[in-house]
Amino acid sequence: MIRRPLVGAALLAASALSAAAQTAPPAPAQAGVSGPLVLEKQGSFFVGGRNVKSETLSTLPAYAPSGTIAVEQMYVRYQVPVAPQRRPVTLIHGCCLTGKTWETTPDGRMGWDEYFVRKGHPTYVIDQVSRGRSSADPSLVNSVKLGQTPPDKTPPIYAAGQEAAWAIFRFGTEYPKVHDGMRFPLAAKEEFFKQMVVDWIATLPTPNPTVKALSELSKQLDGTVLISHSQSGIYPFQTAALDTKGIAGIVSIEPGTCPSATGDLKPYLGIPIMVLWGDYVETSSRWAPRLKACREFAEALGKAGGRIDHVVLPDIGIKGNSHMLMQDDNSLALADLVIAWIEKNVGTKKN
Repeated sequence: MIRRPLVGAALLAASALSAAAQTAPPAPAQAGVSGPLVLEKQGSFFVGGRNVKSETLSTLPAYAPSGTIAVEQMYVRYQVPVAPQRRPVTLIHGCCLTGKTWETTPDGRMGWDEYFVRKGHPTYVIDQVSRGRSSADPSLVNSVKLGQTPPDKTPPIYAAGQEAAWAIFRFGTEYPKVHDGMRFPLAAKEEFFKQMVVDWIATLPTPNPTVKALSELSKQLDGTVLISHSQSGIYPFQTAALDTKGIAGIVSIEPGTCPSATGDLKPYLGIPIMVLWGDYVETSSRWAPRLKACREFAEALGKAGGRIDHVVLPDIGIKGNSHMLMQDDNSLALADLVIAWIEKNVGTKKN
């Protein structure tokens, strides 16, 4: 059954958070989460990957062009609170960014990675395959440079310019205009733009190896909530289509696409799902069609018996959020909204 936008305890929490989000000034931390961060353990590891032999690893004389490298591995950083009683969450970044998305905000406030830990969730932050600390394969680029491959076979790599990103992230309709009431901390925009990196996604095979790695990680964690954003918004659904094992819930924040409303919905029927949107979406030529498609998916899944909350923040009184709502000035209030939803719909850690 589709619930729109939220029900029960989650709706009460949303109403309270709406009032707080509109009246309270930004704060570095909320009550109950200040003071020393105490962990049971923290660390990092890789999931997936394979070795490939290449003859074009380098064009520099000091480095051998021939050798074996690991490709398609996914980097994972984790922090586990002492005696955790809540579900693990896995935070998945979007286009042209890395796991930094979820860390300290551009203006220096607590990020979702730390906040979820302080709220009792073991927290796993990934870098997509070929992004950040998940290394990319330079072989084809070097092969073109060495004249061994035609120039028209150069792999499509791209970076989002700051001017284009301004509208994509909905700071305003176009650079440098700003939406009225927009909550992203634009005084720290230069710090945000430093987070942006080259995106190699178009060089990767289909399905994206990140999806397979997320499936492996979900099974390893035996019950994680996959929290995705933008470009990666579809990944938890693709992961569930591979295998639902280990996926306790899905929170897809402003997904670049949702599953088709007329496609196979069976993989999603047993998983609690939240799709979450910020503000200014309806007026964006880029995002309005995606919102419409996700609404159609939510309607179809609800009719098929799935459990899904499709939430547009202005509809519950929370206004001004950009595409980067985990970095907006009410980011911790929005994290509370997600945590309340997980508590009600997914439950606590399995015994």
